[in-house]
Amino acid sequence: MHEQWPWHRKKIDLELKQKRKAHRYGYFAEWLVLLLLMLKGYRLLARRYAVQGGEIDLIMRRGQLVVFIEVKARRDLQSAIHAIDHRKWRKFARTVRVWLQRNPWACEYSLRCDAAYIINGWRMHYIEDAFQFD
Repeated sequence: MHEQWPWHRKKIDLELKQKRKAHRYGYFAEWLVLLLLMLKGYRLLARRYAVQGGEIDLIMRRGQLVVFIEVKARRDLQSAIHAIDHRKWRKFARTVRVWLQRNPWACEYSLRCDAAYIINGWRMHYIEDAFQFD
């Protein structure tokens, strides 16, 4: 039994390292999307806005438009698209509604929910109006 313990610990350490690496990759992807959108004239309103049950990666404004952006970083576009399922969009929409309740001034602007996919660490695939919310 004691001989298995170091192996078990190594497996846990490896899983933790993989989670940290994925977290850093996602963090980098958010910064990359933020930079690219700022170069297009968008201004950051909030980053990693979180409430119980949901999170919005980026909330940005450009003119009379407020955009809520979900960022996913994967090795290929197909897995990135599948990473945002219907359940994820419901949580996202709920979080958008909470943000709008706390920021009623934004209801006077046009609102849009977009998805930004970072593929292979640097290439962005951006979808405007990726989903609608009520």
